[in-house]
Amino acid sequence: MARLVLRIMINSLSIGIAIKLIDGINFTGEWWKLIIIGIIFGLVNTLVKPIITFFSLPLIILSFGLFLIVINAFMLIVTAKLSDPFSLGLQIDGFFPALWGSILISLITLIFSRIAGLNK
Repeated sequence: MARLVLRIMINSLSIGIAIKLIDGINFTGEWWKLIIIGIIFGLVNTLVKPIITFFSLPLIILSFGLFLIVINAFMLIVTAKLSDPFSLGLQIDGFFPALWGSILISLITLIFSRIAGLNK
């Protein structure tokens, strides 16, 4: 249970940093809504990403894995779209902010997961 809470907090923190650093990713709302967005992001990465990755496997192989960055950007856009009906306040203004945001979120998540001991 503690690992799950830690992963949610890392997701929320990395999304929050991306909001601050990337133009085109905006958040309007209270801080606790960012935690719910982190939960949605984790669910999207757990449930939707493996399916999309499986069906785009030929593109991933042809691009030597670089297409995974596009998939990550798509997962961030899906998270923003899924948080819309709940009025959580996450908005992404196009593909390129999502692309840069997904790269930054991946790096921050990797660093914090290593520090927390989640990736062994």
